[in-house]
Order: sequence, then structure tokens, then C-alpha cells
Amino acid sequence: MRIDLDLDLLRAFLAVSETGSFTAAADVVGRTQSAVSQKILRLEDLIGTRLFDRTSRSLALTEDGRRLLEPARRLLDLNDETVRLFRTPQAQGTLRLGVADDFIPHQLPGLLARFRRHHPGIHIDLRTGMSCDLVAAMARGELDLAIAQRGATGATGRLLWREPMVWIAAAGWRAEPDRPVPLVALPAPCSYRRIAEAALADQGRSLQVTCTASSLMGIQAAVRGGLGATVLGRSFVAPGLDILGAAEGWPPLPDIEIVLIGEDGARADLAGPLVGFLTETLAAPRLQFVA
Repeated sequence: MRIDLDLDLLRAFLAVSETGSFTAAADVVGRTQSAVSQKILRLEDLIGTRLFDRTSRSLALTEDGRRLLEPARRLLDLNDETVRLFRTPQAQGTLRLGVADDFIPHQLPGLLARFRRHHPGIHIDLRTGMSCDLVAAMARGELDLAIAQRGATGATGRLLWREPMVWIAAAGWRAEPDRPVPLVALPAPCSYRRIAEAALADQGRSLQVTCTASSLMGIQAAVRGGLGATVLGRSFVAPGLDILGAAEGWPPLPDIEIVLIGEDGARADLAGPLVGFLTETLAAPRLQFVA
């Protein structure tokens, strides 16, 4: 017997699995909590298996629920891509895009690949680098659009993403008491470096830059090698690295904010589809970004 899956039920399923509650999922899909609960029951009945383990205090995916996650995402992505193909005018041209090295480093390649599938007529001429360099390139007219740190030489724009900054060091690394903190940093001007210096100064602690790296990958490598601690966004914590927190005496840090610059510029016809794609994609609960 053929079974046709209802995409509306799959959207409700993903919303519940990604938010962890029926109440939060109801806000995501624009339905009541009871309506979302009914959709999950209908989906479970349709495919003949239980998708969630529910108690009065917890909600968790079953093994079958975890198996359904990726196919459900692929089906919805294909549906949305097909709708865009016929409902959205197909823009054509080249968009010169600058992206800061610290913008979702692990997800960026997949994100741009998805945009390419949705908008095959737009060619992305991609440039990556430090936020201050990208802002300067925008001012010189070398880029149409840039994704950079807020505050980088006056960078302002639409807020895309926010995450906590953290102190990072090699697993098991400890600073020596009564000695300057060894800091691994990017060359000045660098907002991470400036924030680290200010945070330590507020505690009355001195620092010594023990390594200056030219890229964030270089920073990670130097820190992993034990050359000192650094300040980066939480998404840069990788295997072999630990977060140093208040329990170890490290000062608190602000959030990092990434903004989109130039969306109302000369290439607004090409920037519009990218802005819409980013706004929709980064708002997904599983990505934990701001849009």
C-alpha cells in the first residue's frame, strides 16, 4: 500500500524535535499546542511508529524519530526549493560577497551550496577574511555585500547571528599564577584581541601575546599546541580544546554579533534573494542564530 507523507505533519515533527517542546513548536509553525500534538499523533499513525518518548517532565526522540529527521529535512528542503523555482523571479548575475572568517565556520559551505541550488542564476564571487578588511573593501567598492562583525571599523547592518565569546585553551591547559596570561591573537586591529585585553585589565591581570596568527585556523592550531589561551566564538571550540570559565577565574565576555552590510546597495536585485535565504535559514531553531 502506498503512503503519501503530509509535509505539514513533517514540519510539525521537525519543529518539535528542534525546539524540544510542543509549546515552542507551536510558535514556530503558527499553530496551537494541541494542534501540533494532534499533527504528531497523525504522523505516528501514518507511518506506524512512535516518534517521541513523552513524560510529564521530558520529551525525547525515539530511535525511529531520529531516523526520520534527515529524510524529513530533505523532503521539506526539496518542497521549498521547488516552490521557489516557480514563485520567485530568477535573478541573474554575479554577487561579490565578503564573509568574515568567524561567521558559522562549520556550516558556511553547506549554506552557500543550498543557496546555489535555490538560485542557480546567481554566481557568488566569495571573499573571506577579517571583518575590518571586508568593511574596507566595501568602502572601496570591491564588494556588493559583506557579512562582518558589528563594530568592525564602524560596521552596522542587519543582525544575522549572535553567540557567546569564550576563553579557549588546549584541553588540560592552565595559566601559571602570578604571570602574564599568554594570549594567542590575530594581528591588531582585532576585536577579539581588544576584548580579551579589556576583560583581563578589568581583573587587574596583565597579558603577553605569545603568538600572532594570520587566520582563525592558525589561532586554533596555536592554542591546541599549548601556546596560550585565546578569545573566540563558542562555535570555534573543537576537539582538543576546552572552554575556560568563571570557575577557573576567567573574566566574563560579551556576545559576538555578525551583521549583513550593503543589502540596500547597487546590487539589491541580487542581494535580495541572499538576504531572504539567510533570514529564513538562520532563523531555523536548530541553528541557534538571530535573524
